Amino acid sequence: MKITVMGATGRIGMHLVEKLEETGVEVVTASPSLGVNSATGEGLRAAIAGADVLIDVTNAASFGDDTALDFFKASTRNLLAASAGVKHYIALSVVGTPRLIESDYFRAKMVQENLIRAARRPYTILHSTQFFEFISGVVDMGAEGDAFRLPSASVSPIAADNVAEMLTELAMGKPRNVTMEIGGHDQFGLDEIARMHLTANQDTRQVITDDSARYYGVELNDDTLLPLAGARAGSLSYVDWLYRSMAD
Repeated sequence: MKITVMGATGRIGMHLVEKLEETGVEVVTASPSLGVNSATGEGLRAAIAGADVLIDVTNAASFGDDTALDFFKASTRNLLAASAGVKHYIALSVVGTPRLIESDYFRAKMVQENLIRAARRPYTILHSTQFFEFISGVVDMGAEGDAFRLPSASVSPIAADNVAEMLTELAMGKPRNVTMEIGGHDQFGLDEIARMHLTANQDTRQVITDDSARYYGVELNDDTLLPLAGARAGSLSYVDWLYRSMAD
């Protein structure tokens, strides 16, 4: 089996390539830094030629204005055009995307998903919750002077390694032609996990709970960021991951 990973040098991509290689399959790594650019089409056809599976774990460089929309439109159209012979098209997206389309970024992710479904290609879309590795970015989003203002809406973050494990499992199987979801081992309020993150990093700044505070421009309900019933749960808890990261 031959699998092309688009976005292979990113946070998820690096974990994914490692896990795929452990299975013994042939893995083609593709990213702009390796001369393959899904947004421009550079090197795409050569990278995907002969692949049985294409896994798209690319991401936009910016989360604001029209940059993300332009990226996901161009990237997804180019990937679909270059992968006509692929037997399974897998894309990583975000839990809550349909509920977050007030945000420019999540509206762009919804366009990506719709393009994949409309192509009538054998596919699987995996919705993941926020990665442990990106919690610092979520916290910084609430920065307000010397404090952080965040809502108490629930979140169930997950280790990037657990997401890579599920993507590997999906790549080894048949296309599901549906959207599947994966979330974390535990559930926290955004304000709560921010306090845990700051404490672990010996940061004494205060977290102010404000349920009107926005998440990427969207006011949240308590379950907006949670996976739906039946979602897979990651095996690593946030606390255990924090201890590991502090020890590294």
